[in-house]
Amino acid sequence: MDARQTVIRRLDEKVVNRIAAGEVIQRPANAVKELLENSLDAGATSITVSIKFGGLKLLQILDNGHGIHKDDLEIVCERFTTSKLKEFDDLKAISTFGFRGEALASISHVAHLSIVSRTPNTQCSYKASYLDGRLKEKPKPTAGNVGTQITVEDLFYNVPTRQKVFKSPSEEHQKIANVITRYAVHNSGISFTLRKLDGEAALSKGVSVKTQAGATCIENIASLFGRSVGGELIEVLQEDKPFKLKINGYVSNANCSMKKMVFLLFINNRLVECSGLRQALNAVYQAYLPKGGHPFVYLSLKMDTNNLDVNVHPTKHEVRFLHEEAVIESVQTAVDAALLKCDSSRKFYTQKLIPTSLKVSSDEKSSSKDKQPTQNNADKPTKKYDHQLVRTDSKLQKLDSFLQRPQTSTDPKSLKKLPPKRTNTDETVTNFPKRRQIRLTSVLELQESVESSKDDDITKLLHDHTFVGCVDAELALIQHSTNLYLVNTAKLTQELFYQIMLRDFGNFAMFQLSEPASIFELAMLGLELKESGWSPADGSKENLAKYIVTFLSGKANMLKDYFCLDIVDENIVGIPLLLKNYSPELERLPLLVLRLSTEVNWESEKACFDTFCREMARFYTVRRGITDSSEPEEASIASSESSKTDSPGPDENGKAASCNWTIEHVVYPAIRSYLKPGSNAKDDGTFIQLANLTDLYKVFERC
Repeated sequence: MDARQTVIRRLDEKVVNRIAAGEVIQRPANAVKELLENSLDAGATSITVSIKFGGLKLLQILDNGHGIHKDDLEIVCERFTTSKLKEFDDLKAISTFGFRGEALASISHVAHLSIVSRTPNTQCSYKASYLDGRLKEKPKPTAGNVGTQITVEDLFYNVPTRQKVFKSPSEEHQKIANVITRYAVHNSGISFTLRKLDGEAALSKGVSVKTQAGATCIENIASLFGRSVGGELIEVLQEDKPFKLKINGYVSNANCSMKKMVFLLFINNRLVECSGLRQALNAVYQAYLPKGGHPFVYLSLKMDTNNLDVNVHPTKHEVRFLHEEAVIESVQTAVDAALLKCDSSRKFYTQKLIPTSLKVSSDEKSSSKDKQPTQNNADKPTKKYDHQLVRTDSKLQKLDSFLQRPQTSTDPKSLKKLPPKRTNTDETVTNFPKRRQIRLTSVLELQESVESSKDDDITKLLHDHTFVGCVDAELALIQHSTNLYLVNTAKLTQELFYQIMLRDFGNFAMFQLSEPASIFELAMLGLELKESGWSPADGSKENLAKYIVTFLSGKANMLKDYFCLDIVDENIVGIPLLLKNYSPELERLPLLVLRLSTEVNWESEKACFDTFCREMARFYTVRRGITDSSEPEEASIASSESSKTDSPGPDENGKAASCNWTIEHVVYPAIRSYLKPGSNAKDDGTFIQLANLTDLYKVFERC
């Protein structure tokens, strides 16, 4: 061997820096991690990362932190320049991400680096470019917002062997996305965005990772890892005082099983790996998950900085800490305890029972059992038998398919009129007012009462039902699961319109009557009805009618403001619109006027609003003879009496078809969307189960 080959030489500084840079920046994801940590150290609340060709062609990070001062731009890319340390002992209490001052220096030795930054107390940004850790030229002023934008181009352009190592840009992109995803979970409340600029994709189309500012940790996990994970999280929270250790985070429960373990570990806010802790947690979950299943684990450990050594790896990817075995055991115990607490609420795929007063058919029980997955056949399709099949296609034939909706006339001369002492409306609807927020305590309490008394089982039944057909205007058939029910539409709509009155309190649109309706004449008509209960002992009808006129006219302002009941010159000129394309029976308007004067409690605010809403709901309740207003420009509301006296109108079958169409396409969709039924609907005859598919099949089998 030639003796000259054994001579030790001092390497050139550029070679030294390039070797060191290769240790710190091993791939684009390492550069992103270092730059992300710098942005977080700068107090940024919004961080956007843009990459091209997996970060090898372009890697740009933009934040709104406190920026870099102009004077610091000259040395910011030199090795071991940092604002975090002054002496070696400071490492014992380091609380920031970066501290060695190697990240930007290393990047500048293997890429073209430029920085645009502005501090809050300066008038403009300054741009500087770097090569091999040195400033190319003095920083130049430029336009920009407060914060920093770092652009890295042609990463590893001078290390061709390193470039050949990377398999594909998509793989590097995925590794960068993984890094940003982990920091987004840990730093909830900060907005993170990853944009892919490859090809001709627009910025908005190339967003790979996105979290919102102000989002919670659970919201970020659900957004980044899916709702199936976000909805099955349990919190881990424990403090181990002997080791000065605080544990918090979120782990998946026994209902969530993944093909590969997702393990996010932060120690003192630093993203690290710990193979011993990973194996220990996997061992804990073996008792809860099926074979081949793995958990989602996000843990944040806080420990005394004197027990932690962060300076053991060039990329700070690994750390060492004292009492490692005891710390791992403590974390393992905390996670196991959290899983034991939630084990009592294991999730099984069953069908929720219908209200208690409605008998649960055996087919629903059996079908719910069939739906429960086991560890061995969770992924196998469950066979459904004929008696378990449920009709879910609304296009299938229903009872009303044999009926036709009558055509409404568009000729104004053919529009029907009401008798002189009745009123009609051409269904002129005022524009919906700009919604205002109601802060009246009484209204809020009534709304809360509706919400608190809601029965979840009946709500689900109505929400998931399939409409079968109308028996008449007040009764209908609906199907839920394999059961057929006879439903009292009148009772449901009375509660529906009461809740709509409370929900839209002070925000109604108005039906404008084509002719003002005299309150006096309406009151006289109402007193003639048997439902009024009038007797000679109550006084003359004329005096009572005059009292009603004076009483309601005195409250006209309040009635119009809160309920859109418009009274002008002792005449009703408009009524509230509660449901689009639905009109009440105007034949009942005289009785409404009478009951508003006698049945509403006008002494107490809460009682007044409650009873008024119930009376208005009673007026709007579906009854025989309702009409629809799906064509408000052309159609008019007419009573059955007027159709007999003024014009022939459609025949009885046509009336029934129109009524049924309104109930199916207007009323029941509103019930499905808005109604929150109380538990009293279980026992008051609103629902009657007529048949269930299993029992019918048993009958057919005997035949």
